[in-house]
Amino acid sequence: MTDHTLKAFDEDIGELRALIAEMGGRAEAAIDDALAALSRRDNVLAEKVVGGDKAIDELETLLEKKVVEIIALRGPLADDLREIIAALKIVGVVERIGDYAKNIAKRVPLISHRTSAEPLALLPAMGQIAREMVKDALDAFAARDAVKALKVMERDRAVDDFYNSIFRTMVTFMMENPKTISESAHILFIAKNLERVGDHATNIAEMVYYAATGAHAPERERGSDPLKEQEG
Repeated sequence: MTDHTLKAFDEDIGELRALIAEMGGRAEAAIDDALAALSRRDNVLAEKVVGGDKAIDELETLLEKKVVEIIALRGPLADDLREIIAALKIVGVVERIGDYAKNIAKRVPLISHRTSAEPLALLPAMGQIAREMVKDALDAFAARDAVKALKVMERDRAVDDFYNSIFRTMVTFMMENPKTISESAHILFIAKNLERVGDHATNIAEMVYYAATGAHAPERERGSDPLKEQEG
């Protein structure tokens, strides 16, 4: 590449990273707001989260076009190409994280103020870990930091453990209080969405690790699956 082309490519990469950071920030805020709406049973805030998902979708479309443009005009190779491809995959993953926040928000009106199930108290802590994983994974992408990406992967087990604990507690709670089955199912759905956010943050971290090193990330340890345990 000529000096002019290199400068233009660096500017393209900088814009790409900035847009991904904006998209990730919106997804992180959506998770926070969805859980705050759940905690306060704030249907107005929940609706704001649902409506805000459109902005995340629009950023996804913009970023996809930007990636195609960079590949077509700059012809990146080796490390640069890995980063561009990782960015394209990350954009799709962040969009899914926004969808999970929206799904959580949609459940808020379905859970009454009278619901006092213990797992509700665990959801904010679980959500905080998942959201921080998303932030750290995206920070690792911006910095091409393979070590930080590995640390994100290591924390996925904590989110899995939270989900497994909530699942077992809710199953017991529903058996003892059959009238709560409907609302309890909504709580389980929310916990599962947070578990998936953690999974997707880990997926981003794996992409970052590959983009930065050219090697696949080491296999991560996963928490046990209570559904499979029951089947066994």
